[in-house]
Amino acid sequence: MKASFHSVLSLLAVVLLLKPSGSIAAGRSSGSHGVIGAIVDRSSRIGKEEIVAMEIAREDVYRHFNQNLTLHVKDADQSNPIRAALAGLDLINTQQVEAIVGPQTWEEVSLVADICTEKQIPIFSLADTAPEWTTEKWPFLLGASHDNSAQMKAIAGIVQSWNWHQVTVIHEEVGSWTNGVMPDLHDCLREVGAEISQFVGLSPFASSDSLSRELENLDKEQCRVFVVHLSLPMAVRLFEMAKKLKMMEKDYVWITTHHITSLVHSINASTISSMQGVVGVKSYLSETEQRFQDFSSRFRKRFRRENSEEENNEPGIYAVQAYDAIWTVARAFKGSKGRNQELLGRVLQTDFQGLSGKVQFNNHKVAPTQTFQIINVAGKSYRELGFWSMELGFSETIGKHAAHSSLMTDLEQVLWPGGPRYTPRGWTEVTRSKPLLVGVPAKSGYKEYVSVEYSQSRNSTSFDGLAIQLFEETVRRLPFYLPYEFVAFNNISYDTLVGQIGENFDAVVGDVAIVASRYKHVEFSHPFTETGLMLIVPARSSNKAWSFIKPFTKPMWASITVITIYNGFVVWLIERHAHPELRGSMLHQIGVMLWLSFNTLFSLQGGKLHSNLSRMSVVVWLFVALVVIQTYTANLTSMLTVQRLEPAVTSVEELLKSNAAVGYCSGSYLEKYLVDVLRFPRANVKHYGSAKDYAQGFDKKEIAAAFIGTPLAKIFLAKYCKKFMQAGPTFNIGGFGFAFPRGSPLLSSINEALLKVSENGTLVELENKFIRLDKQCQDKDDDIHSLSPNGFRALFIITGGTSTIALVIYIFCIANSFSGFTIIRGLMFTVIKHWCYQSKRFTRRVSNVESLENSSPHHSPNQLSQV
Repeated sequence: MKASFHSVLSLLAVVLLLKPSGSIAAGRSSGSHGVIGAIVDRSSRIGKEEIVAMEIAREDVYRHFNQNLTLHVKDADQSNPIRAALAGLDLINTQQVEAIVGPQTWEEVSLVADICTEKQIPIFSLADTAPEWTTEKWPFLLGASHDNSAQMKAIAGIVQSWNWHQVTVIHEEVGSWTNGVMPDLHDCLREVGAEISQFVGLSPFASSDSLSRELENLDKEQCRVFVVHLSLPMAVRLFEMAKKLKMMEKDYVWITTHHITSLVHSINASTISSMQGVVGVKSYLSETEQRFQDFSSRFRKRFRRENSEEENNEPGIYAVQAYDAIWTVARAFKGSKGRNQELLGRVLQTDFQGLSGKVQFNNHKVAPTQTFQIINVAGKSYRELGFWSMELGFSETIGKHAAHSSLMTDLEQVLWPGGPRYTPRGWTEVTRSKPLLVGVPAKSGYKEYVSVEYSQSRNSTSFDGLAIQLFEETVRRLPFYLPYEFVAFNNISYDTLVGQIGENFDAVVGDVAIVASRYKHVEFSHPFTETGLMLIVPARSSNKAWSFIKPFTKPMWASITVITIYNGFVVWLIERHAHPELRGSMLHQIGVMLWLSFNTLFSLQGGKLHSNLSRMSVVVWLFVALVVIQTYTANLTSMLTVQRLEPAVTSVEELLKSNAAVGYCSGSYLEKYLVDVLRFPRANVKHYGSAKDYAQGFDKKEIAAAFIGTPLAKIFLAKYCKKFMQAGPTFNIGGFGFAFPRGSPLLSSINEALLKVSENGTLVELENKFIRLDKQCQDKDDDIHSLSPNGFRALFIITGGTSTIALVIYIFCIANSFSGFTIIRGLMFTVIKHWCYQSKRFTRRVSNVESLENSSPHHSPNQLSQV
């Protein structure tokens, strides 16, 4: 195809050298006359509609403006672009046209635009797509058809409405059909969480056998949602063949672009029967306006007369675009005295409401289409389901009061292929002849999750482990049969394994971590393990010089100190008059009091105490002290006997400051995380394959710490709990999951089945089966804790209360010996007596009132007031 296209360009260059040179005189066609050329494919439905529409437009221009336009129409062939170029040369050199309308395809337009730019003749392209750079290369090229790239957003909205995740695109193998639209469709589908599973390019000259083979290959795939972007003749052949192959039946979804759907009105009854259930995006025309109805009436009569072979004679979007193009040229002719550049300037200033919508040029193109109609082929024609508008979404009607939705489900019921009213799920199960190929990492260092063993005697490979059996249990709970086959992957890199999904594997199962960077290629199921990354470091003994204070907590030590000083103060106060050594200067007395406080902890001092009050206080305190001392001794002995461990390194910052080397699991995502996120030098990051390798690395002082995912770290600590421990917090990343291609239709069903496995306890059983802590490490967490004051509260209350009682009695006795004590005691008794009298009087009055109320409820308020 490329070779023939280059030969066409060479032939065109020769023609251009031989053709006459020069441009049309500026004033030759002034006044009310204008000459317009048109290049159309007379054999196509689009060409037939355009010719009729342009003739009607020419008549309307004469009737409204009294402006006589001459229209020269040249035939073109879309399969042979050079024919359009020759037609353009003839129109300019022979017919002396001042503007050209058409042709229909970009391959034709690009050739004619070269000629028109050199001759300064405006060309109104009716092609749907045009590259952004066309204005710079061909300033006289104008896009007269509305850009329909927005239709791809509408198609993506249809796909999103029913939660389909994979789409197969069938397109015509022509540059403009692929390059102009496919990138937009790809981006729009990605925005709604869908992917294009494959592109299928069909040659315009494809034979029936070739077409049949392509459809048979598609029928073997899982995807059942097809977006068809073809010319109408090619689409008709496709659907007729699909019907023969029974691909227009239940569970199939066919979505067509506006290139097909906008011409569905022209399809005859025999062909429309092959398209039952097709949903399409159709360019919207405001058919209720009187102006359009008048045009439509005249169009049908003329089209029926000139094209009697056609069964349907309704005008479509291509007809009204050609009609508006002629009006655009006529308006420019009317407002300009000259031609060429001046005519181009007048065209760019065009601003009017045409039959196809607003006609106003921006960057040499008319405004893009903002609204599309959603139709459903059914019966002998089609049903109008609703509309789709840019930035608004789907609606049943058009107007200010229309209710919009991002989903199509609120519109009329779609009649899908095969007639079902339920929604096709958009995919089918794989067959036994092509099972799901599941990649399994063969070099996993943790056999608890993945164990791959090859038997030479049986020439077979066995797969086992928690991840393998969990996947098997998950598949058993799917609502459909899913054959699968495990395939060992011998490369150490997990990123490479994940990257081969969609190429060599359909899924990956194993100890594969869920990482954001891998979402570029795949999607993951829900995690079936804990998420997180742990810092594992060597453990060392925590016995230090201050270990003797650990049997008690700080509040306990404070409580002991306070109660001891208080008891010593009480004994000192009571005994100070009987012992001269307890008197003296203030500093001396404070020292003696403190000595006495703590001395009573270890001796009764009974022979030296003269007061029974002090003896009572000391005896109780000595009992409490004995209990406290014995408890302290027992707890300290336990702490010194049982080895307590602490991490040798406490944080990532300590590792960075010491420039220490760290380890990670071979083939995992952690190297990039340690270097880019935690900022470890790449030279300090070493990889290890298994728990044994980690332990050896620590023993050889190769690394000071290791970063291991939480699921694997638990296995490592279960084996080496006496030598290693976790340090610092757990980093919230990772977790293991099953990997599938992006947009895989299986993923939602896998997630649902995985939840069932988790909820019914199967996951816990598998974890207990494969991941068991070693019995020798079960007592690792039996820590001996420091004692708090809560367990000694009653003892402290008893000794404190005893000392307080002794202190009160002592003060009372001392006060009784004062000379003024009798007067003070008399005053105290008087106050107490008066208080008791007032209390009894108040109580008696209250009781009297209550008795009156109970005995005489009929008493008046005056009677009650006298009581």
